[in-house]
Parts: sequence; C-alpha cells; structure tokens
Amino acid sequence: MAGAGHVIVAGPLGKVGGGVVGGVGDGVVGGDVGDVGNRVGMGVAGIGGLGVLGYYLSQPRGPVKNQAFVFVKPHAVTPACNKIVKEGLVAKGIKITGEGDLTSDVIDKKKLIDQHYYSIASKATILKPDQLNVPNDKFEKQFGLPWEKAKANAYNALDACEKLGVDADELSTLWGACKKNNKLVKLGGGFYCGLVEKPGKDPIYVFNAFFMSMRSEFTKPGRSIHYWTVEWDPDTLSWADFRGKVLGPTDPKDGPPGSLRRKIYDEWKALGLPSEPNTGDNGVHASASPFEGLCERMNWLEVKCNRDAYCRALVKAGVTEATIKAWSVDPQVKYESGKTGSIWDALEDMDAKPCLEKTKKLQDLQ
Repeated sequence: MAGAGHVIVAGPLGKVGGGVVGGVGDGVVGGDVGDVGNRVGMGVAGIGGLGVLGYYLSQPRGPVKNQAFVFVKPHAVTPACNKIVKEGLVAKGIKITGEGDLTSDVIDKKKLIDQHYYSIASKATILKPDQLNVPNDKFEKQFGLPWEKAKANAYNALDACEKLGVDADELSTLWGACKKNNKLVKLGGGFYCGLVEKPGKDPIYVFNAFFMSMRSEFTKPGRSIHYWTVEWDPDTLSWADFRGKVLGPTDPKDGPPGSLRRKIYDEWKALGLPSEPNTGDNGVHASASPFEGLCERMNWLEVKCNRDAYCRALVKAGVTEATIKAWSVDPQVKYESGKTGSIWDALEDMDAKPCLEKTKKLQDLQ
C-alpha cells in the first residue's frame, strides 16, 4: 500500500494499492503508455511477472508528448470539485496517467509547497539569513544598520514564528504593520525584509514573512491537494490552449466558459467550496510548460529522472541531469538576447519538442 498521506492511482494499469509497497512520497510517472513507476520504499510487486519497473521499462517509446502536473488547490478539494476537474481534462482528450492525494502533514514535513514556490520560499523557510545574499546598501539605507551587525537578530519567516510565539496568521498581521510603518524593504525580486515588532518581544528582522500565510493554506491540519499526472498529443492540443482554454487564466472570473477555473468559479457553492474563488484561490493549478511539469513531478512525487519520460527525452537531447536539477528551482539564466530572466518564463507555453530544443539551446548559452 502507499505511504501515509500519499495515495496512488495508476492510469491504464488500474489502481496501485496491494501491488506497490513504499514509503511516503510514492510517485506515478506519466509516459508513453501510462509509464507507471514509483519511488520504491520496500519493494515492487509483480505485474504479469515483470514488476512495475519491468513493465514500465519494457514499453515502446514514441514521439515525446506534452506531460503536466495538475492539482486541485486545498481550498477547493471536495469530491464534487475533484470530479469536474477530472471530467474536464478527459473531455478535452487529455489522458490521466496517475492520480492521488497529498495531505498537509506530508506537504509540511517535506516542504513540498516551499519547493514549489522556491524563489520566494527559499528566503522564508528553506535558507537561514546568513545563507542569503543581502545587498548591504539597500538594507542599511532602510534600517540604518549594516547587515553584518543586524544578521545575529535576523530570522527566516518559519523561525520567526517560533521566536515570537506566533502562527502564520499572526505573523502576517505583524508583517502588515511593518509595511504600514515603513519598516519594510525590497531587496530584490520576491525578496523582502521587515523589522517585525511584537508587543512584549524584542524587534527582529524577518525575511519574506508574507509567504507563511500562503504556505498555511497547504499545511493546515486537514488540508490536502488532489493531483493528476496527465499527457496529450501536442498536435491535438497546444500547451498554450491547455492553459488558456482548458485551465483558464489566473483570475477565474475572466476564464472562457467551460474552462476549469471558470467552471469552479461559476459553481463554487454547488461544489462545496467555502468561498468564492479569486486570483489566489482559483481552484486548480497546472504546469506552465513541459519542463515545469517535470520539475513538479520531481518535487511533489519525488520522481527520478530515469523514471520520467520527459526527463529522459531532455537527457537524450543533450540537457544534463545537473542542469535539470539546478533549473528545477527556476533560477535566473542568460537569454539569447543577452539579458537574464527566469528559466521557467523562457519555456512557458511551449510544446514538448520545442521546449526540449529551447532548453538545450539555453543550456549552451550559460
């Protein structure tokens, strides 16, 4: 059976339950014919004598397909909402290759949402202040103190909660007071520091405290996401249309009729949602490119490169596993124009094959 907090349902192979034994973080991999794999904890039971891995590796390879990671966000996880999202995907000719749930305790413990929003979260929960590249000129101009002298009294947002004895909502309120009192500075893209003051406590410097309220939406007890790994033929549905017409834009009320986010927005009461969806709580997430889909499978499902059809295709095209790993957290890279920018932005909305080619080209430019 799958590990606590992580349920796996395979696509064309049926339900993976008694056939797979593993720890928390078992994964389902999309591929040519479902390509079901898992992160093995204790062993793999047989399918026709081959075992899951043997079955997976024995399958023929075809043209590279578009593969994405899709999940219903915690605020919208209800049986009815999960059902309409799945039906909406299938109705557009999208093949479900895997399905499951990840509970809040697993998301919290493994910092899955932190990795998902790495560029913001790294400053809030993953890295300690002395690991951050803090521009002293901006810091000292705002606070009147050199960074080196302030460092001992600085905390990431996660540690600040413990230091101050507050939860995510309370920290968010204190952060709002920082902003209102002009005790906040922007140090870079998605990189902020505030002097947080709680009555009865000494003031402390805190990085990216706003992330904690975002994080808590995924980590509060009882929360979960419901996910699917999916694939489709780029010739029948472009990635741009998958996001624009099947998923819908960030603001769900602006989505085309029939798009998933618009449908959830229109029917939120009947679907059992607690409140009307908005730009943050917009019902469902989907990968913005084939490369991002790979990164999300590697994060949320802990899929290894050699068990992912798209990762293997990237490697075959000349992209190294070291590049894939480094770019899985969306760093700034050099573009063909000579400017720098997000690698994920550079690949957004591209179909599988052009995305492979662009990734290789950008790797060669670095």
